[in-house]
Amino acid sequence: MAITIAIDPGHGGTDPGAIYNGRQEKDDNLNLALAVGNILRQDGYNVEYTRTTDVYNTPVEKARIGNMSGADYFVSFHRNSSPFANSYSGIETLVYNDDGIKAELARNINREVSELGFTDLGVKERPNLAVLRRTRMPAVLIETGFINTDADNAFFDDNFNAVAQAIARGIEETVGGSVGAAAGGGIGNAGIGTNTNGGSGTGTARRYRVQTGLFRRFGNAQFMLQDLIEQGFDAEIVESGEYFAVQTGIYNTLDEAQEVENRLRDLGFETLIVTA
Repeated sequence: MAITIAIDPGHGGTDPGAIYNGRQEKDDNLNLALAVGNILRQDGYNVEYTRTTDVYNTPVEKARIGNMSGADYFVSFHRNSSPFANSYSGIETLVYNDDGIKAELARNINREVSELGFTDLGVKERPNLAVLRRTRMPAVLIETGFINTDADNAFFDDNFNAVAQAIARGIEETVGGSVGAAAGGGIGNAGIGTNTNGGSGTGTARRYRVQTGLFRRFGNAQFMLQDLIEQGFDAEIVESGEYFAVQTGIYNTLDEAQEVENRLRDLGFETLIVTA
């Protein structure tokens, strides 16, 4: 079975992204994303897009589209920007955390593009970005040069096809040719997956909760908690050592927990069923 790549052209519609001298990030993102997607399709990969025209979807909706597509990997396309024009240059790729196959994917993309001449600014962790936090497959967000740096724009335009081919190479050399390779990266960019092992254990009745995140920073946990509450879920933050877990409900049966888990996953949350 061919691997499926979800391609996300960042911004769009009423959200232009960064703007510099009339140049809008959303246009560069769409053009490059379509070019990379076309190369991947020609090489035998399935490709799904979060958009193919100039329309707006929220980052949460983009993650949900990616999840609903059943894709094995998620690649989001962006251009960088800085407070002052012509101050920075190069490519960097963002990940939920610098671990696993998503980190390998990010480094391979950076390496391939930097070999063309772009400066490699490295791989950066961005756990608060919805398209990285809420996607259930390994996900990366590529910042392909600075839109408010003239040299980066010239490089982007003059080497457009080569940049698209380099990104496609970075993807292909990472994901290989089998879905099994994707499975090795684990489901969920936070390093959590669904645990449905509800064995009888000691015979004591088990109760279950659905966990949607585990954070080092309390503020990040608060952000997710508020999101869950706004969507009608009974949720709270549970302190676990140096981490803060965000969990919903207390359910008497595994079936009840799985029903809530399915609702959360449909909304784009990463989930883990735990015992209460």
